[in-house]
Amino acid sequence: MSGKITKIVCIGKATQDVFLKDDEFDPHKEGKTLYTHLPLGAKMDIDDLEFSTGGNATNVAVTFARQGLHAEYVWTLGHDPASESVLRDLDGEGVLTNRVYQDKQYQAGYSTILIATNGERTILNHAGKSTNADGDHLDLSAIEEADWVYPTALARGGVELLRKIVDEADKHDVKVMLNPAGTELAKPDKLKGLLESVEVLCLNKEEAQMLVHGESSEELVRHLLHYVKVVIVSDGPRGVVASDGTTIIKAGMYEDVKVNDRTGAGDAFASGFLSQWVQGKSLKEAIVFASANSTSVVTKIGAKPGILGKHVRLHDMPLHERPL
Repeated sequence: MSGKITKIVCIGKATQDVFLKDDEFDPHKEGKTLYTHLPLGAKMDIDDLEFSTGGNATNVAVTFARQGLHAEYVWTLGHDPASESVLRDLDGEGVLTNRVYQDKQYQAGYSTILIATNGERTILNHAGKSTNADGDHLDLSAIEEADWVYPTALARGGVELLRKIVDEADKHDVKVMLNPAGTELAKPDKLKGLLESVEVLCLNKEEAQMLVHGESSEELVRHLLHYVKVVIVSDGPRGVVASDGTTIIKAGMYEDVKVNDRTGAGDAFASGFLSQWVQGKSLKEAIVFASANSTSVVTKIGAKPGILGKHVRLHDMPLHERPL
């Protein structure tokens, strides 16, 4: 590897997250639904309150920055308190934000997150106001100077904006990692149509089944390799299957830890993988770090506090690698 530091441009929505935690948020079972009672008209005291910033693209940018990579965040934000909090956090992490377009017509998202006693959560989400499918005011000039681009959670832009970003990356021979969010997955046929321009694809099992046929994670990975070079399919506590077209890896849980909050776990895994992959690490090494990063994040409240720093010491985990 040369001494050049890899530059990754992260594009997508940002949020201010407010976490509420209380013993009253104790999930009960009724049929297939877990619930807690929030009586109408009542005033409930909350034990713990924490503020953090989130949004898939800002979360992954912090992983890249903490791993010593050149991370840049590009999006449209306002001058509202949530937008300012997002920028302040990113600036503090060393993520470049000078191409963020700020205007009063835009607004960061805002989420109130109720943390249940078992670590699961209910999210009350306000999407905010951001650019549209045409990418109005979105400065994509950063892509031509980048090595990789990581678009995700493109809000109103959806898969149409994703197409514009991917086309811009193609034009400048910039590699793309894709871990699509709901707005991109809402049109699976169009999403599938742009996979030929994607280098690394990370999905959970249900998302993968929206794009290709397959019952097992391994079957899904094999089918998706017809479209992209590197595929990762996760299946919750059952672990992940990944392949770079040469070998295939099945990995379990990195470590059994107490889960405080699952917010940002998927972002931590996907960005953890890419942060090592771009530095020339093997598929196995990248999966181990991704798993460790995700595991660390769920032990903290919020998507960013648990993200691992550079030179962290890792231990072995249940993992099997074989030729494809």
